[in-house]
Amino acid sequence: MPRDASPRRYLMCPPHHFAVTYSINPWMNPAKPVDLPLALAQWEDLRDRYTALGHTVSLLDPDPGLPDMVFAANGATVIDGRVLGARFAHQERHGEARAHLDWFRTHGYTDIREPVHINEGEGDFAVTATYLLAGRGFRSSPLSHGEAQEFFGRPVIGLDLVDPLYYHLDTALCVLDDAADEIMYYPDAFSPGSRTVLARLFPDALIAEEPDAAALGLNAVSDGRHVLLPQSAAGLFDSLRDRGFEPLGIDLGELLKGGGSVKCCTQELRV
Repeated sequence: MPRDASPRRYLMCPPHHFAVTYSINPWMNPAKPVDLPLALAQWEDLRDRYTALGHTVSLLDPDPGLPDMVFAANGATVIDGRVLGARFAHQERHGEARAHLDWFRTHGYTDIREPVHINEGEGDFAVTATYLLAGRGFRSSPLSHGEAQEFFGRPVIGLDLVDPLYYHLDTALCVLDDAADEIMYYPDAFSPGSRTVLARLFPDALIAEEPDAAALGLNAVSDGRHVLLPQSAAGLFDSLRDRGFEPLGIDLGELLKGGGSVKCCTQELRV
């Protein structure tokens, strides 16, 4: 039975200055040039899909010195209008945190926290109806989990990532329905204990296979009905349809060179 979509607000940053000039994750290879016009066209297709579905997209101005700003999901976590800023693990991205906080301050947000501990926004925080799922192991500090719990007043579930290819939680897990605690994830990206926790909390989760996870198929965005995900993660499409979702394939192949896809480009503004 088809599900109901709910209108969302997203923050995105156009990839006018996107480049792979350094390597801070296994996907990044500076020897592979980026086709910038193609990257921009692919990003614009994603933005236009959102607006065609009735969602609101706000834009963050890119900074020429910050080539990874297109991955806007990493810049903050917003729940109930409260903003927990990011604190990046790698020096190359430090400036993005300030750019995001400046945007929120100039757009009427007042309940803002500058973090003490390293967290990379929605890269490692995923919001369900009941929990705030929190990744750790490659980027975000375990200490950021307590900080987020105190700020948002939501129970935080820490999950250990063990495969460098899945360096952020949003590369290994996607919230499909944030009103019903429904997710999909790739078990091998997590430690044995974290896999057990996920199985206990989400016994009906959609389990992704390795080829789809390796295509960053879990780096997806759902509005409760439509699931926008990399088109190369073809194995997930039928499973999503069987659950009443409508998968929409997106080609973000140029941005994948930086280690990100649909979700990485999309920060949700939950107000």
